[in-house]
Amino acid sequence: MGMLGCMPDPSLTPDWPASVHPPGSDSFEQTALEWLFDHVPADYRLHGVLRRHPVALSRLARQYASAALEAAREGYRTARVDLRDHLPPHALDQVMNAYLEEGRRAAGSLRSIEAVDGALRTAGNETAP
Repeated sequence: MGMLGCMPDPSLTPDWPASVHPPGSDSFEQTALEWLFDHVPADYRLHGVLRRHPVALSRLARQYASAALEAAREGYRTARVDLRDHLPPHALDQVMNAYLEEGRRAAGSLRSIEAVDGALRTAGNETAP
């Protein structure tokens, strides 16, 4: 493999998932599909239309990740009041930290899904008649 094969694609953002091949490569859509299916509930795999139309899957994944991020934010905002009578203070602090970590993870996933979604939409426009 030459030097060129080792060079990162400059068009890919830091949020681009490592397992998704760059847009324009023969395996881009397939690797995007596999990665996106790993970021949504398993039952999404039952819908053939999502496999046939990756941009439909990326849209659903974007909505799913966005809802997960909002749920983490809402949980963080309301947990202290909701749980203060049920948990000791140290446990409540740990719950708050869990919400923070999940919020960060969900935000990162959403950014990566948005990057893949944008690339799928661009690729779809280039191949449209």
